[in-house]
Amino acid sequence: MKIGVLALQGAFAEHIAMLRRLGVQAVEVRKAEQLADLDGLIIPGGESTTIGKLAVDFNLMEPLIDFGETRPVWGTCAGAIFLSNDARREQPLLGLMDITVERNAFGRQVESFEADLDVPALEGPPFHAVFIRAPLIEKVSGDAQVVSQLADGRIVAAQQGHLLATSFHPELTNDSRFHEYFLKLIEQR
Repeated sequence: MKIGVLALQGAFAEHIAMLRRLGVQAVEVRKAEQLADLDGLIIPGGESTTIGKLAVDFNLMEPLIDFGETRPVWGTCAGAIFLSNDARREQPLLGLMDITVERNAFGRQVESFEADLDVPALEGPPFHAVFIRAPLIEKVSGDAQVVSQLADGRIVAAQQGHLLATSFHPELTNDSRFHEYFLKLIEQR
């Protein structure tokens, strides 16, 4: 199995380290031709407008959309925004997932927080999630489904078929269960 991590900006190195810890071949992706032999792709956290602008500048928008239509993609934090079809503002989006996302929904950097999440799709204890200037998944529609919510009901993870979006940063923890869950999505294809 070979997983790419979009390496235009953001926390791509942490995802690569987690995947390699799981024994998976992981590569940085910066060019369209690097998508050709991948089984899945992770779009990391960072700054969603910057990721989108760079994807446009490097002619990656259409190749990324084509990839995501047939192969698994997981967006974390800014990557979740980039995967969405609505970020409530003008910015480049892949529009692959039927989710509406609010950028920086929890406030500025100083309002970053951690929370234990109940994630029925993951076995074991609650998942300890790290939220850094995190978006909120305001709404899921179409075939998209809620994967996890905060205790107050706000949506922080969603899935639509082979597409996954998380508002938080699983790569910043030692818990590999979300990465393992993504690998299972790839194996099911």
